[in-house]
Amino acid sequence: MKFFRRKKLFAGIISAAMLFSLTTTAAPEDDGEIIKEVPTDIYTWVQSTPRADYWFNHLHMGYRVNDDGTLDLNTLMVPTVCMYDNIQIEDVIQKRRWRKLSTAGYDRLAGRADYLKFDLPNGTVQVVERVDLDDTWAPLDRDASGEPLELKNIPSKDIRYNFYRTILEWARKHNAEIIERSRGRLSAQDAELEPADMPINKIFIPPA
Repeated sequence: MKFFRRKKLFAGIISAAMLFSLTTTAAPEDDGEIIKEVPTDIYTWVQSTPRADYWFNHLHMGYRVNDDGTLDLNTLMVPTVCMYDNIQIEDVIQKRRWRKLSTAGYDRLAGRADYLKFDLPNGTVQVVERVDLDDTWAPLDRDASGEPLELKNIPSKDIRYNFYRTILEWARKHNAEIIERSRGRLSAQDAELEPADMPINKIFIPPA
């Protein structure tokens, strides 16, 4: 697993938690210190490719909160990060140049944060926001053009296949913990559900 420098570890994650009304535990205050390792008490590493490492934030994973303060057990929100090697960084910069997009600050590009929305009844996943991150994990650019993708249509050789499958398996195993950490409350109806009847236990999860 690679090591990465940054000062504002939770900058993107906090904004995502506010955006999705997730909340779990309070993030520590930024003390300006360089942290050399992605902390495994916050993130779960899933896989590495020759170009990147893939992590999801298990501490800030949570269910969307309805307007009445109840949890929407059909919608799981998951912050993730993908940290690049130097070749991938240069590839991202070159593609931005080809598309005539700004490359200001991209000399310090370190990776990206993807904020995932799993629609459990419909079996889809959507990158609702993608944020390029510099080496302090401050945002460089944002893209909110992602569309829902059916999990069953993701090819098994696609890097996302194992990534999404691992996230859902973790969520299924830790569902009670996720509910407890989420800011909202269970509705009276959902509070009566048996564990097997909860949406996370009904969604199609691609086989290993």
